[in-house]
Amino acid sequence: MLPTSTIAVLTAFVLYLAVLIGIGIWSMKKTSSTEDYFLGGRGLGGWVAALSAQASDMSGWLLMGLPGSIYALGTGQAWIAIGLFIGTVCNWLFISKRLRRYTIIAGNSMTLPEFFENRYHDRKKVILTISSIVIVIFFLVYTASALASGGKLFNAVFGIDYHIALAIGAVVILIYTFLGGFLAVCTTDFIQGMLMLAGLMVVPILAYSFIDGSFKEQIVASGITGYTPDGYYNDYMSLFSNGGKPYRFIDILSQLAWGLGYCGMPHILVRFMAVKNEKELKKSSAVAIIWCFLSLVSACIIGVLGRAYFGSNVLEDSENVFIQMINSVFNNNLALPFIGGIFICGILAAIMSTADSQLLVCASSVSKDIYKNIVKPDADDKKVLQVSRITVIAVAMLAFIIAWDPESSIMGLVSDAWAGLGSAFGPVVVASLFWKRTNLYGAVAGIVSGGLTVIIWDYIPLAGGQTIYAATGIYSLLVGFAISFLFIIVFSLCTKAPGREILDEFEKVQKFAG
Repeated sequence: MLPTSTIAVLTAFVLYLAVLIGIGIWSMKKTSSTEDYFLGGRGLGGWVAALSAQASDMSGWLLMGLPGSIYALGTGQAWIAIGLFIGTVCNWLFISKRLRRYTIIAGNSMTLPEFFENRYHDRKKVILTISSIVIVIFFLVYTASALASGGKLFNAVFGIDYHIALAIGAVVILIYTFLGGFLAVCTTDFIQGMLMLAGLMVVPILAYSFIDGSFKEQIVASGITGYTPDGYYNDYMSLFSNGGKPYRFIDILSQLAWGLGYCGMPHILVRFMAVKNEKELKKSSAVAIIWCFLSLVSACIIGVLGRAYFGSNVLEDSENVFIQMINSVFNNNLALPFIGGIFICGILAAIMSTADSQLLVCASSVSKDIYKNIVKPDADDKKVLQVSRITVIAVAMLAFIIAWDPESSIMGLVSDAWAGLGSAFGPVVVASLFWKRTNLYGAVAGIVSGGLTVIIWDYIPLAGGQTIYAATGIYSLLVGFAISFLFIIVFSLCTKAPGREILDEFEKVQKFAG
């Protein structure tokens, strides 16, 4: 017989998952075309677009990876959060409006690869093919990180075997994404974004009130402060200390570089393309920036607070600090396990809001960009929708296989995928929107060089049996982004300038409003 508290939490989970599936069924009735399935008919309101973009962005990393790294290594890990906040602000203020305008002018583009094809008038579909392949490769890893987060969540809360938990999370995400497409994803993401923020802000306040003794004493009791065997003093509360070692300038720069990834994330950029009008987009920007600030600050506080709250009872898996905090606060102190279950659903929300978006982007790349635009141009909407839904299943299965190892790090998987997408697409998106001299050759060179740099940097042992990242500690996104931009500039300037028609479209974006 299950304990009463476990039954209460399980009830909260079942109700929450039932709501998500219900949204998928409701959205399916409103989804009759590929534009509905991939962009929701370009009819998103400001609040939905904002919270959908941010919820799909942050994933389980926000509630598990970030607090876990700060719990384990100290507040120095907050440089990642600082970089992400700067990237979020720049993305909404400088990229969102211009991208929305340009995708409408460039053949009403519905996906990022299709925008590149239309932007550069690529009749041979070279850039569309390459960018679609890059999306599928790196989103497989990204989706795997979300599924791994789900597996760890169910395992930590219910004691369910990691692999069974992995399957449960994958199936639920599959159902509502398969049925409702973009509208279902954005509607559920809106709910999930609100739930995530509520959990992030309420739980730390309650946990702080239950700390036994002074905050500083409990930090010391956890054994995280003091001198390390290498002779360094671990100042846990310092932004310039990282797990007992002083931060180098390049370490801080590498963590701030996470912010560069935003302008290359297809699952975030597609929200800009789908907003109803520029008035709603302006509203979205304000909501998204405020949400991002509050959630990142709260996630960092949870990591630090976890040290004081658990004190000498050091957690074996630091990425479970928020889950364990919720369980302890609500089950032991307040005897309100059902409410605790709702907040744990906030973690599940973070996981699902990213996984569903990634599945949809992969589906659009395969069905719209590859199948419709390359393999079978005469395919009708019904057939493309069928291929999309089949792709959702196939990608989820492959991601499930990648996430099979229970020892896989959420932070590591997200880091690799974020670097790959940011390096491949970030510089090209910026150049496409703001530099009219950019041409097809430069754009292709930028995508290929950025993506390959990350693969070589993170996966190939070229430095004495180590990867270059392991040997240097420099984040591959920082290097890949710079190399991609360099290739774009060099190849664009060394090849033929864009034609008059392309330049006219570029100028038209300045005057367009809608």
